[in-house]
Amino acid sequence: MLEDLTLKLDKALKKITGQGRISEQNIADSLREIRRVLLDADVNYKVAKQFIEDVKSRALGKEVLASVTPGQLITKIIYDELALLMGGRNAELSFNPSGITVILLVGLQGSGKTTFSAKLAKYLALKKRNVLLTAADVYRPAAVDQLKTLGSQIGVPVFSAEESKDAIKISADSIAYARENGFNTVIIDTAGRLHVDENLMDEIKAIKEKVKPTEILFVVDSMTGQDAVNSAKAFHDSVDFDGVVLTKLDGDTRGGCALSIKAVVNEPIKFVSMGEKPDSIELFHPERMAARILGKGDVVSLVEKAQQQIDSREAEDLEKKLLENKFDFDDFLKQIKMLKKMGSLKSLLGMIPGLGTKLKDSDIDDKQMIKVESIIQSMTIKERQNPKILNGSRRKRIARGSGNSIQDVNRLIKQFAEMQKMIKMFNSKSGKKMMNNYKNLRIN
Repeated sequence: MLEDLTLKLDKALKKITGQGRISEQNIADSLREIRRVLLDADVNYKVAKQFIEDVKSRALGKEVLASVTPGQLITKIIYDELALLMGGRNAELSFNPSGITVILLVGLQGSGKTTFSAKLAKYLALKKRNVLLTAADVYRPAAVDQLKTLGSQIGVPVFSAEESKDAIKISADSIAYARENGFNTVIIDTAGRLHVDENLMDEIKAIKEKVKPTEILFVVDSMTGQDAVNSAKAFHDSVDFDGVVLTKLDGDTRGGCALSIKAVVNEPIKFVSMGEKPDSIELFHPERMAARILGKGDVVSLVEKAQQQIDSREAEDLEKKLLENKFDFDDFLKQIKMLKKMGSLKSLLGMIPGLGTKLKDSDIDDKQMIKVESIIQSMTIKERQNPKILNGSRRKRIARGSGNSIQDVNRLIKQFAEMQKMIKMFNSKSGKKMMNNYKNLRIN
């Protein structure tokens, strides 16, 4: 995610690293390169120009403290300005305190509105909202079926009227249905439309007038860069949306849309969507995104993802097994399944400070986890609990049963044995002291 931008910014910032002081000359050299990086990333020209001016005005005249290098100081200034450029702080959804919350999704064709509507429905359902999805895309073939399929996968009902081609009536009827059946949140998935199509733009205005949404979210494919920003401005002029959703951010290496859209439409980015899984949705935190762009990782989001997937009772059981040196292949399998729910392995490792840029050309394939799963699942219960009994014939049987080579099986067993040795080391006196120190750490 935003890999090219991160690498190019890192290269540009190195020009000032090691300088004894910040001068007008060396800051100008660095900012000239950073401006070029932003324009290459498809950042809006006016936004890039203003960003450089803001960084320059803050940087010039600043004294470099004895404990801070010019490179560290300019990086901190750029981090602050990037966060401000993307909104400063995260913006929450608004909810109707005395009635039904209606969330209207608008955007271009192919922006990912239908998929996002299901992700948002699941996200809100986990927050104890009683959600109804509304299929108001009456133009795209199979749009209603797609939403129904997604709704069944996440356990959220879908309101539709397949015999009707009146998106305005469907939207209004869904609100009445929600009121009669105890739903407090309605998410309306509308058809994709071009801002130059007057008839379709009139339709979305009419839907807005009829259902009076609590929130209007503009859903946009972040990979379309400057085109996305231009369409956002046009949509905002027409329907005055309340927030932006960036989809397909995991495939965006440049970042032009993420960096430009808030400054152009003056509305916050509220969510980002990555991947196809129903839970691959995140609240947008400008300061965390700024840290990711500068290659500083995002440990807070990583911890939050883990907390969403880890059951407290399972965590206690795992800790007990680790302390008693009883961690077996069944426990390992549970951890793999938990990791898969959190997202792709490369994206998770990219949240660890310092690893993002190093992983750019690394071949981290999630299929390796599937291979490990198949090997463990081909073991008997006794073999999982006691790997020491895994002799040659057993390993051959596991290889055949899992569709892997004997070398793959041997490699996994060897790696697991090394892991168990490491666990024993942590259970030693010095290891326990280290773990206790780690437990006392707090994220400020």
